[in-house]
Amino acid sequence: MLTVFRTGLYGMTLLLLALVLAGRPAAAKDGESVRILAYGDSLVAGYGLPEDEAFPAQLEAALQQEGIDAEVINAGNSGDTTAAAVSRLDWVLAEDPDAAIVVFGGNDGLRGLDPAETYANLDEVLSRLRADGLPTLLTGMKAPRNLGADYAKEFDAVFPRLAETHDIVFYPFFLEGVAAQPALNQADGIHPNARGVEKIVDKMLPDVRTLVRRAKKPAGEASGS
Repeated sequence: MLTVFRTGLYGMTLLLLALVLAGRPAAAKDGESVRILAYGDSLVAGYGLPEDEAFPAQLEAALQQEGIDAEVINAGNSGDTTAAAVSRLDWVLAEDPDAAIVVFGGNDGLRGLDPAETYANLDEVLSRLRADGLPTLLTGMKAPRNLGADYAKEFDAVFPRLAETHDIVFYPFFLEGVAAQPALNQADGIHPNARGVEKIVDKMLPDVRTLVRRAKKPAGEASGS
């Protein structure tokens, strides 16, 4: 009787241990779906667009078309600054992603906020993502040129500095090839239309592939291509 009890207790202990370890994997394994958190402002949320034409939906479709089983979670919120990115990070991480794409800074630039503040906020976000073991792709932003050359130089430099500091995948300018192109933007001249988003996804796809590869590596091997 005592032997049976000890055997049963040992089995229960192993089961509980397995349940604990099954919490959140360090990285998505080959053959498993990769959950990518698209974390950003209106450029991610899809301002002025149907849900299926927003950046997360178009990126997910492009990855699926390439045979990459991925889910891209829309964690965009229009109007968010980098300070808002810090404040709602805990909430979005409850989505339990395997990797993250960070698209913030546009509203900081439009409001002429101190680039040092933008840097500090994004540094906190990226540090938290790294602590959680999430491979990350950071997209850069550019300041409006009407704020002056000095401000633009300081603001634009925030993003490559962060990418180098955190050793993450870096796409230098989210709106590359789309900004200031009327045919690719909505009437406000700021937010991409569906064609503009398609172009963004197409240009960013090689870096997203790198992000997916990092998400599929074992823990401790997230750096590199």
